[in-house]
Amino acid sequence: MVSDSALVARETARMVNDDVPVRPCVVLVGPPGSGKTTVGQVLAALLGVELRDTDHAIEVEQGQSISDIFLGEGEPRFRELERVEVATSLASHAGVLSLGGGAVMDPATAAALAGHTVVFLDVGIADAAKRVGFDRSRPLLALNPRAQWTRMMETRRPTYERLATFSVQTAGRTPQEIAAEIVQRLETGDTGDQR
Repeated sequence: MVSDSALVARETARMVNDDVPVRPCVVLVGPPGSGKTTVGQVLAALLGVELRDTDHAIEVEQGQSISDIFLGEGEPRFRELERVEVATSLASHAGVLSLGGGAVMDPATAAALAGHTVVFLDVGIADAAKRVGFDRSRPLLALNPRAQWTRMMETRRPTYERLATFSVQTAGRTPQEIAAEIVQRLETGDTGDQR
């Protein structure tokens, strides 16, 4: 049996007209390497909706990479672009929405997530390192990436946990397994943490 919350999520993703507000069926949050984009692609396919990745949308809109924006215009400018993109996507995208890792640290963005189904993709440093390789395309991890990632998670974890409807552990799991768990939990209305 499909729960009311799963039905609402699916119908929200499908109903796009003047009378019904458009909103994402699921918002994915988590640190770099948690699998937001990859899991988001699989999840969107399972739900029969589109994925919108806010970092990718910013890169397309600005015609440059996130790293180039950080280097050329600074982190405050990137965060401003991110805030606008997230607010726009929350109001206009009816599928799965993947946020950049630091987006939730903006108070306006955190407030805007109220009432949305937010899933925190939780991951440890070992799995994150395997997934992203801590290369220079991650501007906040460019110098001493393992220490930077650990500090970042110490700062961000409480916000991810506070904003999440539920959390899903991604360590040692495939994107298909993670997405299937999210769908199952949406369908059963299970928002208890599985950490």
